[in-house]
Amino acid sequence: MGRSTNYVCCLGIQMIVLASSIPFTLSQPSFTVNGDWIDQVCKQTPFYDLCSSTLHSKPLGPKLDLQAASLLMLKTILANATDTLSYIEGLIKDVSDRRLEQALAFCAESYIPIVKYILPQAADAINQRRFAFASYSFSSAVKNVNGCDKKSTALIRPLLGKRNSIVQNLVAVVTALIKLIPNT
Repeated sequence: MGRSTNYVCCLGIQMIVLASSIPFTLSQPSFTVNGDWIDQVCKQTPFYDLCSSTLHSKPLGPKLDLQAASLLMLKTILANATDTLSYIEGLIKDVSDRRLEQALAFCAESYIPIVKYILPQAADAINQRRFAFASYSFSSAVKNVNGCDKKSTALIRPLLGKRNSIVQNLVAVVTALIKLIPNT
């Protein structure tokens, strides 16, 4: 009985040693240290150019990681959504067509929760490493923007179409970044 106990003990130690010798990169995306980290990460998103230009334009700080990159992307989305909301509110003040005013008001009502609640909740979720909830929040933001797009008449689509697309594309990028973060 002594021999089998020693064998099981040694086998267990060997398994632990073997497991600890497996590179940690198996559970993380593999990014080379000598390459451009941002470009490597952005190649894994649906809008490489948008991702790369956004992250290259902002300092990531001393720690390059996906969580920090996601938060910076989120700040960019928030800035764009806030700017779009202000733009819509300005248009509402200057419009005399009742139908156009109603469509713009609907879009403003779609953007208000994005700016005031959805994106701040997503930021909190990323900070707390609750990435599934952050992804859910981003999908809610896209639904709101899509609602504005659907409500947009031919009169306001030229006014908001490009702005809505930028927010939607930024959300697609940050969602892809979050999916790259290991669940640890």
